[in-house]
Amino acid sequence: MLTTRRATLADVPAILDLVRRVVPLMQASGNFQWSADYPNEAVFTADIAQNHLWVAELDGAVAGVAALTQDQDAEYAQADWDVTQPALVTHRLAVDPATQGKGVALALMAEAERQAVAQGLKILRVDTNSENAATQRLFPKLGYRFAGEITLAFRPGLRFFCYEKRLG
Repeated sequence: MLTTRRATLADVPAILDLVRRVVPLMQASGNFQWSADYPNEAVFTADIAQNHLWVAELDGAVAGVAALTQDQDAEYAQADWDVTQPALVTHRLAVDPATQGKGVALALMAEAERQAVAQGLKILRVDTNSENAATQRLFPKLGYRFAGEITLAFRPGLRFFCYEKRLG
């Protein structure tokens, strides 16, 4: 059974294990968005402290993670959208390689929609590395429109594609 819930500090070891399995696969496909030092325990702990981190569990084990925040990087102004509008933004989305294709990312993106509605937000946003083909297929299927390409100061040399979905 696949469920989503807010992450707790007890989930951090499983989340870090998941990230350690994901990063080498990302890098092998040319996606250098994440590394051995990011995202790390401090980042996930801060997400949890702010009630922003969600996990997807498959049969009781952590199978995916996503931070759902209203934080929009300053560089988001480069995209084809109005950054003055509040939005729910999905960050740090990752799925355990062993559970890919089982709806884990879909469940986390559905949770993002539920949280947007609960917070009275009409806009969902997400960015992804230009080399991440899987998310570039996923987001349009979920009704997100391509909103342009940006760079992020904290990940120099990389390009990111932006996607936006408007609710109701």
